[in-house]
This record gives sequence, structure tokens and C-alpha cells, in this order.
Amino acid sequence: MQPSRFPAGAADADQVQMSKKPSQPALDPQRLYLISPALAEATSFAPVLEAALAAGDVACVLLRFAGPDEGTAKKIVRALLPIAQSHEAALLVEGDPKVAVRTDADGVHVRGQGEQLEEVLGEAIETLKPDRIVGAGGVKTRHDSMTVGELEVDYVMFGDPQPDGWTPPLEQVIERVSWWTEIFTVSCVGFATTLEDVRTISEAGADFVALGDAVWNDERGPALAVAQAQAALVRGAKR
Repeated sequence: MQPSRFPAGAADADQVQMSKKPSQPALDPQRLYLISPALAEATSFAPVLEAALAAGDVACVLLRFAGPDEGTAKKIVRALLPIAQSHEAALLVEGDPKVAVRTDADGVHVRGQGEQLEEVLGEAIETLKPDRIVGAGGVKTRHDSMTVGELEVDYVMFGDPQPDGWTPPLEQVIERVSWWTEIFTVSCVGFATTLEDVRTISEAGADFVALGDAVWNDERGPALAVAQAQAALVRGAKR
């Protein structure tokens, strides 16, 4: 597996190595990362996800849930996991490492700030590593970013939506992505609020560009939205 590529069905530590290798003569292709809407069930979203994954080089799908019920979350993951696997995309769950383990998902994405972020990341790392992916988001300050970078995380995401849907300005995301990729070896994900932001975040050096509502709410359908995003990547794999 190439260094900054998410695995599907990760099985060992080598597969989940996410750090870039500075000695490589060429950087790895940039890939897409999709964040689902808050899901209450999987049936209506399954064909939408299938269409999106078929349209581009998607490394990862992060599942978000509409409610806290673990049973519902597990049903959703188990229904959608085969779709992600069929397209060689890793499937992560938001927030709860136990759900990832109990559904055989590929990992977890956790959000937070300061000591709270360190605590939840520590729990996720202890539960999931080295067999699964642990990613961090919701990171606001450079200090928190550096703290996360010292932990055994596979990636850091900048600009991901808060629970209420708010996202930071594009300029802030670009600044943080550019700073991170110049200094750190842990992979970086930059969230694009719109399809037009994909190119700018790609040019800033993000290893992965994440998208959410820009794909799911596109009037043309998710396939055309993903295809447009794929074409906007500076170092995207040719389709």
C-alpha cells in the first residue's frame, strides 16, 4: 500500500500506515474523502453512496449518525460496509470506536479540542490501533494540531463541519493545510465546503480532500459532483 492511501478492510499495521515519506521522489496521488449526511437509516442512502463511489477515486467514507442509538448505528454500518469495500474505500464511523470494532468498520473519526480531544483520541487509539484507522478532526488551534500530530493518528482533518453544520472560512482551512503539510508527516485532510473549493485545497497540498453536502445536495446527482471534484485534484489519479 502506498503511504497516504486509505485501505479498505485494514488488517494489519502496515496497511494503516498513513505518514508520507519525505524521501519519496514524487508525492502520492491526492484522493477524495466523503462525509455522509447524518443518517437515521441506510436503505435510502445506499444507492446514493454507490453512485458517488463509482464516480471517482474515493479513499474513505465517514458515516455520521442522526441519533445516539448504538443499535441503529451498527445496522447502518453493516448495510453500507459492503458498498464501500466493493469500491476499495475505507469505511469510518464518527465518534465511537466501539461501533467500529463491533461492525468490523475500518476505523473511527473523532472530534474535539484541547484535553478533551486528547482523551477521546487516546481511547480510540487504545481500542483500535494498530489494526484500524484513527483520524482526528475539529482541531482549531495550532497547539491542538501539534498535540494530535504527536499521537498515533493516521490523519488530521482541517475544516470539517461542527455538529451544527458550521465550517470555518476557506482561507483558514488553506492556511492550516499549507502549514501542516510543510512541517508534519501525518496525512492531512482538508474539507471543501463547495466543489469550487476542491482545487484550492488540493493546491495547498492536502493528501485528501473531503466533501459532504456539496456532493449529496448537488442537483445533478452525487456521481457528477464526485467526478467534478476528482477532476479538480491537482494530483488526482486519472480515471
